[in-house]
Amino acid sequence: MGKLYVVGTPIGNLGDMTYRAVETLKSVSFICAEDTRVTAKLLNYFEIKKPLVSYHEHNARQAGEGIVARILGGEDAAIVTDAGMPCISDPGEDLVRLCAERGVKVEVVPGPTAAMSAMAVSGLDTKRFQFEGFLSVNKKQRLERLALVKDSTATLIFYEAPHKLLQTLEDMLEFFGDRRIALCRELTKLHEEIVRTTLSEAAAFYKENPPKGEFVLVIEGAEEKAAAETLEEAFARVEELVSKGVRGADACKQIAKATGFSKGELYSMLLDKNTV
Repeated sequence: MGKLYVVGTPIGNLGDMTYRAVETLKSVSFICAEDTRVTAKLLNYFEIKKPLVSYHEHNARQAGEGIVARILGGEDAAIVTDAGMPCISDPGEDLVRLCAERGVKVEVVPGPTAAMSAMAVSGLDTKRFQFEGFLSVNKKQRLERLALVKDSTATLIFYEAPHKLLQTLEDMLEFFGDRRIALCRELTKLHEEIVRTTLSEAAAFYKENPPKGEFVLVIEGAEEKAAAETLEEAFARVEELVSKGVRGADACKQIAKATGFSKGELYSMLLDKNTV
């Protein structure tokens, strides 16, 4: 039986490629790539000549079975993404899960990650953080997610594309209030930029200046709230979330976890109010 290697690649600067990553890619039987054209450029730069297998969100199920079958047959494989660590907010996680289910050994070859790189230079609290990746393009799901994380006291990390940045900043300002934010753009590339400001100032700036490049948004967490002393106070928090578009059951679950009150009691109060 072979092995799957999860190999981190540079997020922009080819000088960040590790010796181990190069040697691993040279040693495997084949390489699974999100975009074979992008990976081919990386392999050519380091003079690595290995067969490429296309593996992305649209073919993950079918391609995954074939990849695992080859590994079970004795071949070693590596999985890479276009930039950074594979299997983080990308379909590579499904391949790792499939390997785990089939008893295939998975080994990690660490490399750069945009989220952690941005966190390190954000100037915000790094003791506790919460990675959220990309928000949904579906407006209802996006707003519901923001409502669910708005009370988190951990520093929040999001990825965002330039064409969606302004709307995301405006939505965050509405749900989070005017918090501090570090906007990290084109990390490790020629035009790397870290802007430390507030949500309101960022939204105003990008309204007048169309953003370019990929962004990592690092946002300070919410202030610690006083614990709810009564069931009524806890229910008021449920109502606040519901007013923001969060499903009743999800709101009750979150507030029950935060306050220690019963999810069932909170949900019963919600049902009673909605039937009055």
